[in-house]
Parts: sequence; structure tokens; C-alpha cells
Amino acid sequence: MDNEASLATSLNIFSQSGNRSLSIDEMAKPILAWESSLIKRYNLKRTITISSELKTGGNAVLVVEQLEPWLEGLFEKPEYQAYAFELGGEAEKSAEASESIGSKLPIAFAIIVFLLMAQFNCVKKTTIILLTIPLGLIGVVAGLLLTNSYFGFVTLLGVISLSGIVINNAIVLIDRIEFEININGLAPGDAIVIAAQRRFRPIVLTTLTTLLGMLPLWFGGGELWETMAIAIIFGLLGGTILTLGVVPVLYASFFGVMPSDTCGTEKPVPIA
Repeated sequence: MDNEASLATSLNIFSQSGNRSLSIDEMAKPILAWESSLIKRYNLKRTITISSELKTGGNAVLVVEQLEPWLEGLFEKPEYQAYAFELGGEAEKSAEASESIGSKLPIAFAIIVFLLMAQFNCVKKTTIILLTIPLGLIGVVAGLLLTNSYFGFVTLLGVISLSGIVINNAIVLIDRIEFEININGLAPGDAIVIAAQRRFRPIVLTTLTTLLGMLPLWFGGGELWETMAIAIIFGLLGGTILTLGVVPVLYASFFGVMPSDTCGTEKPVPIA
């Protein structure tokens, strides 16, 4: 009451018609009431935002993995049934970015299939090349486990880039097999072996140069680019080794090449 009286006597309003100042208590009875100066909303719902910084060496993915189960258990309690939570920050942005890329991946895959069919005009060869894409994921998983890293949005970008490199290696190897059969006149069994031998050094050297180029990004790129570099380095290393061994086997299986399908001891001199 004292505050109301003080307010009524201290605040004046000038009346132009009466040419004098009027106190508030002459016109109305003031009532003090507290109210929020700003009501924050998100999607038209009242929201309280809680944020924090990561400690040194931490990452958002691991924090979310620990925080989300705890929040789910908390909001299942009866006293919190009227409330809900959503994760924002890097977790929200990463989910939106991954969803955006995921919606475009079918289009990219269709374009890759179209280009492979246009180049080889053969369903079997296209299938062999597409089957090599998962080979890089073996190296990616092994690399993330060995380095105690995590799979995030930037890692997904590395996997997508890795797929293109693995596809390129498979194309080079299959193209060489066809060259040995059609140009050098080798039997299919010999062509597979010779092609793998002749493409071994170029593919390995290309892989090594790419790995060396990614090392600065791994050790000096910070937490943002570290996972992408790890995915490319280990994925390419494992994918290359497996490609050199799996693609010849797949080619022989798809085209029914048997170990006896060779020219014997008298082999034509291959053209380099």
C-alpha cells in the first residue's frame, strides 16, 4: 500500500484542457502487478531455453547421447506430463542438415546409376561398381572406433565424398579388365589377374596422396573437420584394399569366369 500511495503522489499527468498537472490518484486507483517483460515462444509455444558450453575435449554428439535418455525419463514422471522438451543447438542443426541431404541422396544415386549405365551399357558391371560402395564403410567404422571419434553431420559428408572415390577405383579396375580382354586378347581369367596387377600401383599411389593430403585436416582441422578426415582416411584405406580384392572376384562371379578360363602357358604379350 505504501508503494501504491507513493506512486500515486509522485507521478503526474499534464492536462492540456485544464492547463494543469493531475496526479494519478485523482484519475484512477493504481495497482502494482508484476508481469513478464518478454514471453519467449517457439512454434507458438511458451519456451524456456537452457544452454551451455562444451568443456574442453567434449563434443555435442556424446553430450546428446547422455542427456536425451535422462530427459526422456524425467518427462515421463506425472508432474511433468504437461511439459515437453526439444533439443536445439548443434543437435537440431545437424538433424536438419542430415534430413536435407537424405532427401537429395536418391536423386544423386539415380544420376550415378544413369552415368554408369551410359558408360558401360551393362547391368552387371554397374551392379559390381555399386556393390563396392559399402566397402568404404568398413574402414570408416573401424577408423571411428580406433580414434574414439563419433559419427556426425560432417562425417556424413566425408562418407559421401568417399563413395565417389571408391566408385572411381572400381571403374578404373573394370575398365582395365575390359581393355585386357578386348584389346590385348587375353582370356577372361588372365585379364582379371593382369588388370588387378597393372592397376594396383596407380590406385594405391592415388590413395596414398589423398591420405597424406587429409592428414593436416585430421590433426589441425579442429573438432569440426576431424571426423570427416578420419572417415575419408580410414574409409579410403580399407575401401581401396577391399576393392582390389573384391572387384575381381565379383567380376568373375557375375560373368562366370572360372580359373580354367586362361590361355595356359602361352600368353600373348599384353599392351601396356
